[in-house]
Amino acid sequence: MNPPVLRVRRATVDDLETLKTLWASMRLSPDELEPRLTEFQVVENSENQVLGAIGVQIAGQHALLHSEGYSDFSVADSARHLFWERIRTLASNHGVFRIWTQERSPFWKSFGFQPPDAEILPRLPEEWQNEFEGGWLTFQLKNEAVINAAFEKHFLNFKASEKRETERVSENVRTMNTIITIIGFSIGIISIGYAVYLFIHRNPFAPH
Repeated sequence: MNPPVLRVRRATVDDLETLKTLWASMRLSPDELEPRLTEFQVVENSENQVLGAIGVQIAGQHALLHSEGYSDFSVADSARHLFWERIRTLASNHGVFRIWTQERSPFWKSFGFQPPDAEILPRLPEEWQNEFEGGWLTFQLKNEAVINAAFEKHFLNFKASEKRETERVSENVRTMNTIITIIGFSIGIISIGYAVYLFIHRNPFAPH
């Protein structure tokens, strides 16, 4: 027997009733999850029947996988592979560095999720610390320390470049002011000389 053809897509309002039934069967709260419908990805078969779903919440540079459930667990393994591909694409598009979950399926560990150590756990966004308790798994998509260091270096280089540009503009302004001062002084001298010349040549009492 051939395995079912599955595809993953974002949940829509048309999926809501199906998802509410699914959430209830998984002992999740439909009332709490309904307002978060747009967080969910669903997996469906070739007959457009929704067979499973998982929530993906994004907070800054972190993503949370939550509320995974299936109406047909025979497709769960295949669905997780498809979900994982979609999740990584979403995370990349949103600039996510790290993914977190409390889902307990061994498959998430097989994808590389591991319990966070004492250095990593404090990076968990505060809103998830308050909402959930313990039992975390995490997956690093990008090295935060390396990226932050590169960003800081780029920022320092940018500041240095801006400082050099400001100094160059200031020097140009000073040079221009000096030139204007010299021109103005020269014009003043010429004007005074011309005024003296006129005074001498127009004064009838001036000696010849």
